[in-house]
Amino acid sequence: MERYTVRYLLPLLFALTSSHAMAAFNIKQVAQGIYVHQGPIELPDVHNHDAIANIGFIVGKKCVAVIDSGGNPEQGRLLKKTIQKITTTPICYVVNTHVHPDHIFGNSAFQNLPNIKFVGHAKLARAMAARGPFYIARSMEQIAVNLTEKDIIPPSITVKNSLELDLGGRILVLKAYPTAHTDNDLTVFDKQTNTLWMSDLLFVGHLPVLDGSLNGWLKVIAELEKQSFDVVIPGHGSIDRDWPESVQAEKHYLQKLATDVRTKIKQGKYLEDVLQDDDSIFKAQWQLFNEFHKKNLSSAFAELEWED
Repeated sequence: MERYTVRYLLPLLFALTSSHAMAAFNIKQVAQGIYVHQGPIELPDVHNHDAIANIGFIVGKKCVAVIDSGGNPEQGRLLKKTIQKITTTPICYVVNTHVHPDHIFGNSAFQNLPNIKFVGHAKLARAMAARGPFYIARSMEQIAVNLTEKDIIPPSITVKNSLELDLGGRILVLKAYPTAHTDNDLTVFDKQTNTLWMSDLLFVGHLPVLDGSLNGWLKVIAELEKQSFDVVIPGHGSIDRDWPESVQAEKHYLQKLATDVRTKIKQGKYLEDVLQDDDSIFKAQWQLFNEFHKKNLSSAFAELEWED
């Protein structure tokens, strides 16, 4: 009886909370023709259905490019309806900035549009194939959404180094990076407004989450902070208009993470010892610190213990 109840109550719960999410869905124009929905800084759960990332779109004269589609198909459908209310310009591209589920599982809402193309890093399809079954297997339990293989939509256009998309009087420059936050990170630069959609290469408020290379991430930050942008859109947290000041907190956290872990390794410490360290200096600065800091320590240790 308990299994029967859970089986039928979870879809009802999703329907009710989805209606609430739809009512609360916000979209803001952060630069001319650039619209962002700012997700809450939360862990994915059965209430938010993994609709926690910053997602949105860019409007050209001939074409609209979606930048990340959301954490579940319903959020993707809501994003699509919002776009169609704001503009009659057709949606031509869905750009996924990396593989994490809060950025890719709205893709299916767009797949039946005429001439739609999905765009991502050259390593994104492989990452989707490797991680997709795990995301799907946990979806009902973790976020109360019944994801299937049909919701894994890999890119039809891949970016190995850089690629330009012409939206009609508006050029977007997509750049693929070596391993940093993940091994399939992509940024989107809008020349017209000098806006960089940085996605999860930048966390504001939300503790940075390391799922790739600590050294690589710091190299990307060093490269980007030398440049000037009027608007920078993070993957999580508020929109930035004070670049590169806004990346300094993330940079400092990642640098200290590297320094502390290297020191412990040189002292002959094991991972278990590293995980016991008190890094409370950061707790007041970052949301979700307790949920992700130890994971970051583990990832950093695994990478740095093999340094020369």
